[in-house]
Amino acid sequence: MSGPSFFQTHMGQRFYEGTMPALVRELKRLNDNVERLVAVAERFAGSPPSSRAGAETPPPGDSEGT
Repeated sequence: MSGPSFFQTHMGQRFYEGTMPALVRELKRLNDNVERLVAVAERFAGSPPSSRAGAETPPPGDSEGT
């Protein structure tokens, strides 16, 4: 392939200098909001906050529907 690499083009510079940092900021915001949502849901459910999602095991008998 001849010609400049993507990062050497105007569009590539905009992508790396603008779009990628914006995506990272939005992912951080999303992660912060999900963490807050989990904390509220755990408080609402009355369970203590957990550091690992999905680490809880179901009570005995509930997995079989008995």
